[in-house]
Amino acid sequence: MKPAMRRESRARQAKNPNGLRVVALGGGTGLPIVLTGLKRDLGGRVESLTAVVTVADEGGRSGRLREEFHVLPPGDIRNCLVAMAEVEPLMGQLFQHRFGGDGTLAGHSFGNLFLTALTHVTGDFLSAIRVSSKVLAVRGTILPSTLENIRLGAELADGSVVIGEGQIGSAGKTIRRVFLEPGQCRPLPDVLEAIDRAHLVVLAPGSLYTSLLPNLVVPGVADALRSSPALKVLVANLMTEPGETDGFTLSDHVAAVVEHAGTGLLDALLINQRPVSARALKRYAAAGAHPVVQDLDRVSQWGVSVHEADLVGATEKVRHHPQKLGRALLGLMSDKKQP
Repeated sequence: MKPAMRRESRARQAKNPNGLRVVALGGGTGLPIVLTGLKRDLGGRVESLTAVVTVADEGGRSGRLREEFHVLPPGDIRNCLVAMAEVEPLMGQLFQHRFGGDGTLAGHSFGNLFLTALTHVTGDFLSAIRVSSKVLAVRGTILPSTLENIRLGAELADGSVVIGEGQIGSAGKTIRRVFLEPGQCRPLPDVLEAIDRAHLVVLAPGSLYTSLLPNLVVPGVADALRSSPALKVLVANLMTEPGETDGFTLSDHVAAVVEHAGTGLLDALLINQRPVSARALKRYAAAGAHPVVQDLDRVSQWGVSVHEADLVGATEKVRHHPQKLGRALLGLMSDKKQP
């Protein structure tokens, strides 16, 4: 089959008017895992897949591009583009390629530079994402939660305040809440529309305070989720994160979502039931990360249904397995349809 015919075939397969419309929110490494797992069902059970990505990152190379070229941070967007791409693997590798050496490009990824350049060429960040999506034949839609130049701040347990996503995890103190500056930033209208039309909304695993919650505190997003008829599922983290969620249990994660987004937002919680190897746990413990304790009795106070599944892969990294996670999430929708 010729390339043009293959593209037309994929386009036809992606249109399933009776399929599910899915929205996934997050950032970091967790959101791409969700997208990878659900992308396999596009054209089958899934009609459309939309990623809503935080743009509060200002650490690392994304932060340098943001400061020097006055663009929104491209790193999390880049990872989602690659996760949803349908091009040859080489193109994905190209977007993820980081330059070596010790020059001005050292450490920068090609994809981040590409998005930065496109933002200047097209005039805005959203257009740059759309053009990049065409280049990579992305199956689905990738949206920043806001197009405004926001910064993430945190109020810590001792009452002190830190500003800047990169400063939060290194503060060495328990986080009480996170917030955005400016606080009255506007959500992207397309995000609210996607949530309103969704059948399934997934709150992706990953950094709780710096990847997931920054989306939920964008004004209007939490209200849109609350009023949406979709099934709203939080995928529980497997491990605690040093500097962010030290000592956090499952109910602590849910409580943080409720405290930032209000009650009545979550319908279900998806947790892992497969034990992690002792070798992996020992290695993570040396870095200060530990399994999230599943205190289900405390979770019940929010009226959230809990669903268990084998969600991890047999690797040294304790992460969700994309295909297992995708199957489990779509399984929840199948259960919902049962009389």
